[in-house]
Amino acid sequence: MKDQPKTFKLLRYLEWVMIFFMVPILFLVIPTTVPKLPCLISISAVCSILLLKDNTFLRSRFYDLKPIHAFFKTILLRSLVIGLSLAGILLIMKPEAFFHFPKTNTTLWMLIVVLYPILSAYPQELIYRGYFFHRYKGIFRNRTSMIWASTFAFAFMHIIFENPVAPFLTLPGGYLFAKTYERTQSLAVVGIEHAIYGDLIFTMGLGMYFYKGF
Repeated sequence: MKDQPKTFKLLRYLEWVMIFFMVPILFLVIPTTVPKLPCLISISAVCSILLLKDNTFLRSRFYDLKPIHAFFKTILLRSLVIGLSLAGILLIMKPEAFFHFPKTNTTLWMLIVVLYPILSAYPQELIYRGYFFHRYKGIFRNRTSMIWASTFAFAFMHIIFENPVAPFLTLPGGYLFAKTYERTQSLAVVGIEHAIYGDLIFTMGLGMYFYKGF
């Protein structure tokens, strides 16, 4: 990675802090309730436009599913481990909520399972992996530091749900998503992985920690 001028790095750092840390904080201090999903979609749309205008960003990263063939077993194994882990966490923290959502509100649950991958998982990956990795690659020393920066920014964003569980659960998830994108360079693949974990969360009963304001 080529060295960048100090002024360039400083401006990029400030931009990074403003977008990925100050914006979530603003959601907490703004007195009125701001719908989060439209904001997410709008921000992801802006990121898409910026990436499309950048000739150095490969368009295939938006839709390329070829890497999933080599990564499919890994995603399935991770899904099994995460599913069992989430079940264990929920049975300890709130056993009465286990599978409560799909049993008591089946229609809404099915709607979320179908729409979450399109309206939430993929837009988040576009912002926190596609845009993040491309835009800020010049300010981090190596890929490892960028993976961790993406991980913490992603987890920090979940403070908007006003509970400690959401950031805590998304910290390991953010790391896995960043690693997946770093390995596959495909937003489609990491979007699918994100969608699987998110649907597991809503199905098992942890969705209450990720629903406020949507």
